[in-house]
Amino acid sequence: MLIVYLTAILVFFAIVALCRRDARAPVSGFILLFLIFGISALASARNIEPVVSTDWLEQNLNRPEMTILDIRTPARYAKGHIPGSINVPTELWAVPQNDLMLELPTDETLRDLLGKAGINRSRSVVVVTHMETDFSRADALRVAWTLILTGVENVAALDGGIEKWTREKKTISTEAATAQPIIYNGTISKTSLAAKNQVLTRPATTLLIDTRTPEEYFGILSPEGHIRGAGLAPTPWLYESNGSFIPRDIIKAMAEGVFGADKSREIIVYCGIGGFAAAWWFVLTQILDYQDVKVYDGSMEEWIKDKTAPVEAYQWN
Repeated sequence: MLIVYLTAILVFFAIVALCRRDARAPVSGFILLFLIFGISALASARNIEPVVSTDWLEQNLNRPEMTILDIRTPARYAKGHIPGSINVPTELWAVPQNDLMLELPTDETLRDLLGKAGINRSRSVVVVTHMETDFSRADALRVAWTLILTGVENVAALDGGIEKWTREKKTISTEAATAQPIIYNGTISKTSLAAKNQVLTRPATTLLIDTRTPEEYFGILSPEGHIRGAGLAPTPWLYESNGSFIPRDIIKAMAEGVFGADKSREIIVYCGIGGFAAAWWFVLTQILDYQDVKVYDGSMEEWIKDKTAPVEAYQWN
């Protein structure tokens, strides 16, 4: 928030400077550029941290313009959920498509989901799920990635999920909450999505990272191993055994060790079917400020359908 305030002050003084100029004199190009970038910074600044604690959420349950999005099954939601949270299950955000298990819904479907959930571009969203398995932990960040590419900028995940909330004996409700439907008209951008051909033809400067487990990457659990030339950053390593994130300094060190410190480099992440990869995308872009990260959503499921696509096993990169 400090950056937002400083930017606002600087933009204010720039406007004052403009007003004091002779109206007939040419306006300074520097000041115009400053105004453009300053206002852009204000517009894109986060108003919620990418990962929020259970204590923070408890204190902000009635925060205006915030949706708590529970993505568990309707049955689990009905047994007990965070007060005020609405239920839009994971399977509606990632669907079977083109003979693949876990793909983005169509733009029309995404707009419909957001509209029925009452989520607009300016709304803050906290995604909540259960943290029992590696896959369910990644689900929250998969949905967060999906929301961000639809144009919703302020999306967060609840650290530790519903289990941590319950362990701490915070309030649980069985009363289903409903949203006020809207018409969602935000811009859906696919710039964070990589197609198979982009992976095949990637330049040498692009970093390709497999986010599955070492056993899958190396070829112990999947005989194909991994896409030739890919490195490894297992998504399950981002979490403690109870489903909370590992300390941020360790996440940062892990990222710099695998992805490097150059945050402008193009990075493509993939996994088995798209869940783990989206989790690393969220961590890299929303927590660590990497600028050019893409998810190969088809991942190994699509890759190995093509018998000519290069793979390698029993090798580390």
